[in-house]
Amino acid sequence: MAKEALIVVDVQNDFCPGGALGVEAGDEIVPIINKLILRFDHVVVTQDWHPAGHTSFASSHPGKAPFESIMMPYGPQTLWPEHCIQGTSGADFHRDLEWTKAELLVRKGFRPHVDSYSAFYENDHKTPTGLAGYLREREITNVTFAGLATDYCVAYSALDAIEHGFAVDVLLDACRGIDLGGSLASMITKMRKAGVTLI
Repeated sequence: MAKEALIVVDVQNDFCPGGALGVEAGDEIVPIINKLILRFDHVVVTQDWHPAGHTSFASSHPGKAPFESIMMPYGPQTLWPEHCIQGTSGADFHRDLEWTKAELLVRKGFRPHVDSYSAFYENDHKTPTGLAGYLREREITNVTFAGLATDYCVAYSALDAIEHGFAVDVLLDACRGIDLGGSLASMITKMRKAGVTLI
């Protein structure tokens, strides 16, 4: 029998309306995710967790504005407004998210010089978070994703999960996207082609 885990991605204040990098209607998914958490035996949550002055912040690059792109040693990097800084209320989970059932909390983006969208790797695609090993040791074969944002951290996580050999579902009703320059349609197409089941 397949063992399943729900992975709840970055449902944090800074990604909800009013936050530093608010996703439109991002808070609307919280009640849906809370119902999902009750249904799954195994729950993992991820948390964006940047040090102040992180390299992915536009403010760390004089003359650059949020949402511009620059080249980093590991490839192109979108520059973001300062968000999810360690220990700030913006980095906290949305107050209504009932996440205490989670068996594992994966913090990402805490290395000052590399960003991290995926729950499995930093953006260099070499530095692992340890999540794949954790899921394998628990004999989990199927993972379901929900959270923020569809076209960044959810999509990158889902694609990496496929590469690791997991069966992957993304519950689109329980996600919301940023949609920078068509990124939502592009990443949905990419997920579908890779074998992610979009529900």
